[in-house]
Amino acid sequence: MEQIVLPPESLTTEAVAKRLTDAAMEGFKKGTIKKKNLIYLELNGCSGNIISLLNGNNPDFAYMLTSMVNLQYCNSLMAAEGEQAIEKLLKVMDEEEYILAVEGAVALKNNGLYNIIGSWQGKPLTGLHAAQMIGEKASYVIAVGACATHGGVSAAKPNPSESVALQKVLPHKEMIKLPGCPVHPDWFLGTLAHILLYGKPETDSLDRPLLFYSTLIHDRCPRRPFFDRGIFAEKLGDKTCLFKLGCRGPVTRIDCPTRQWNGHVNWPIGANTPCIGCASFGFPDAMAPFISYDTTKVVKDE
Repeated sequence: MEQIVLPPESLTTEAVAKRLTDAAMEGFKKGTIKKKNLIYLELNGCSGNIISLLNGNNPDFAYMLTSMVNLQYCNSLMAAEGEQAIEKLLKVMDEEEYILAVEGAVALKNNGLYNIIGSWQGKPLTGLHAAQMIGEKASYVIAVGACATHGGVSAAKPNPSESVALQKVLPHKEMIKLPGCPVHPDWFLGTLAHILLYGKPETDSLDRPLLFYSTLIHDRCPRRPFFDRGIFAEKLGDKTCLFKLGCRGPVTRIDCPTRQWNGHVNWPIGANTPCIGCASFGFPDAMAPFISYDTTKVVKDE
């Protein structure tokens, strides 16, 4: 039997993710894949991930809404408000199956009162209570962004709200973690497409999908040859390796160099800005100060 050899460009994470989302689109068109209910819960954070998701383009956010899932609840995007919104949220829990996506950390201070997402029957509904209640029954849980995966900016020192990662309040729940500040729309939509097609994607020891988090930025950086030859930028704007200006590419696993952002047109190093390691566990505290190139102080997420 003749062996089929795929060209290298067909094996990149971007190519795999595109084939995945294309297959999901085709499945929806043919009716072989059924839409699932999705709850998108925003907790203690800046809503940066939902804003990033709105910039998705393959598939785009509109396609996700119309063809991939039934978006039952989203703090920022739903028309209902007040107790009507919370009623809709709680009603989804009666469904047989739903996916829960959570962005933002979980505030623990004062039994969660530092983060209130709404009210129910005249009482405040905290993000803490919502995450625990809804997360326990979810078929899949996706932690979206740095704050949800490990606390991120919301849990950075001095952490007055006592914010923690989602896993801390759902310790026995299996989840998929997408660190990033913010998460690229492809990372979320690609993960969602995989769940709809095949179930949970293969993950590493930190629960990150290998589709996106398998390779160090450093290993695919177009400026890597400068690093190998010891040619380092002395100031922003120099076209050589940015390591000595604080680049965290050598310790950050994500596909930014080849996927790129804003419609796949550019990325931080392409814009002469060092990577600050936002897709690494421990960001931002473990990556600070950003101008230091002493990587012995950086948490390596091997």
